[in-house]
Amino acid sequence: MAISTLDPNTALLVIDLQKGIAALPTAHPMQDVINNAATLLDAFRGRDLPVVLVNVDARAPGRTERSFSTDGFPADWTDLVPELKQQPGDHAVTKRTWGAFTNTDLERYLRQRGVTQVVVAGVATSAGVESTARHAHELGFNVALAVDAMTDMDSEAHLNSVTRVFPRIGETGTTRELIDRLGSHA
Repeated sequence: MAISTLDPNTALLVIDLQKGIAALPTAHPMQDVINNAATLLDAFRGRDLPVVLVNVDARAPGRTERSFSTDGFPADWTDLVPELKQQPGDHAVTKRTWGAFTNTDLERYLRQRGVTQVVVAGVATSAGVESTARHAHELGFNVALAVDAMTDMDSEAHLNSVTRVFPRIGETGTTRELIDRLGSHA
């Protein structure tokens, strides 16, 4: 469903826009995704709404057919990309699974601030973004997804998430549409 409204106390969750991940080949230009995420960050910070910056520092436990290794990534691969301009008031979450809620303080942080809705952006659409959005939905948060502020390493996986999964768990919109909805609360 296309974005209809944003709750007055909505938080922005930016997933895995970090140096090591941003350096990987993606379905959409990473710089466009980063620029759109930075625009959302400016809008949320400008309205004193909660901002959560998430990075990943391991892979989820368990065997899979596709292996993922951090070997060969630079030492700073977990560092957020500088364009996000991390602020002291931003909440930082380091995850070790696909989703940002599992074994982190994210739910508690959001509940303590009375958050009722989350806007999710970042990479990878079909992994970290989708897992976080699904979990947020299961926890009872309204979910919005910034489709031009996310990408995947696989264009078909990205398209599947955006067209088939996301409309079932939330509303989708562009960066501009989301900021316009934020403007109604200014």
